[in-house]
Amino acid sequence: MQLLIVEDEAKLRQLLRRGLLEECYTVDTAADGEEALYKIETYTYDLVLLDLVLPGRDGLSVCQAIRQRHPQLPIIVLTARDGIPDKVQGLDAGADDYLTKPFSFAELTARIRAVLRRGAQTRAPVLRMGDLSLDPATRAVRRGGQLLSLTPREYALLEYFLRHPHQVLTKTELLEHVWDYHYEGLSNVVETYVRYLRQKLRVRPDAPELLHTIRGMGYVLREGEPCLAEPESSSL
Repeated sequence: MQLLIVEDEAKLRQLLRRGLLEECYTVDTAADGEEALYKIETYTYDLVLLDLVLPGRDGLSVCQAIRQRHPQLPIIVLTARDGIPDKVQGLDAGADDYLTKPFSFAELTARIRAVLRRGAQTRAPVLRMGDLSLDPATRAVRRGGQLLSLTPREYALLEYFLRHPHQVLTKTELLEHVWDYHYEGLSNVVETYVRYLRQKLRVRPDAPELLHTIRGMGYVLREGEPCLAEPESSSL
């Protein structure tokens, strides 16, 4: 699932981002309303976490704009405004849920799951590439009709690839969106998980390769051999 955090306080924005990455969501962030609206028009998201107190364009008007342009996109408002009139305003502006600061991270993730469940039938279309499919609502991954067993991190990595088909994705970009940008683990974590995914996607010996390495650039998910494709043993 791809989430967008709209929060002007940098420390909270990064804490939320890191926590949600640990929950194996893919996460983008925006520091103000205009940046948020630009990203929503440019990329596809499954849910928006929206602060109401933002520099420039306020959160209520951003919420209304999102709802007008994307009526099915779930929005959870996060704000320090805890009065009943404030909650009513947020919900009337189009929010699906409302959480006041300070809040527990466990409650936030529970509310995210609840909102996504409520909209699962009308949102989150199945992502496909050839005979590969990923259903964000059920988290089921199949290739050639065969159900694959993926770890949460493998699933998050594959979902990000499927949301950006035919695009060369760098290791830095994958670390930023699937892991924390300042991931302090082994430097070859991306290569390791790409290798795991390739192995699991190879459901039969003659299955066409979908995940390709581009020397000096990154990885791309596509059918057929892309230009400059390198074998799995590439240094990337």
